[in-house]
Amino acid sequence: MNPLYAIEEVVPHRQDMCLLQRILRWDQDSIEAELVVPATGLFIEDGEMPAWIGIEYMAQAIAAWAGCRARAAGSVPQLGFLLGSRRYSSQRSGFPSGSRLRVQARRELLGDNGLALFACRILAGEEEWAVANVSVYEPADAKAYLESGQA
Repeated sequence: MNPLYAIEEVVPHRQDMCLLQRILRWDQDSIEAELVVPATGLFIEDGEMPAWIGIEYMAQAIAAWAGCRARAAGSVPQLGFLLGSRRYSSQRSGFPSGSRLRVQARRELLGDNGLALFACRILAGEEEWAVANVSVYEPADAKAYLESGQA
């Protein structure tokens, strides 16, 4: 069984921008993280989180997966970039405050160049509330990449 790291140990997001609360499980191909939709804070409108924030939930789950792998290998998590999503579909217009959500991401492709594709979904209980394929990029040296102006 893989170690369960605290979210703060594996994702670069801090304070209100860290939307996930804990990792439930992860392995070399997938991750499942959890959150309870807050009642107040960034993005909350009329007692719910807009469904489009689901993409960010998915991206942070992928970041957590990459961070878990880095920590397990004795390294530090690196910066990554959300490139986009395909076929994001939500069954709801928003996620009600107080809802306990599970965010799952499964690696479909991972290139040597740092490009990856994940199949993601958001569940409330056993009900699927959102799905998407999410593309990400983790450069070998994120700091140099950012300084180059290519980002």
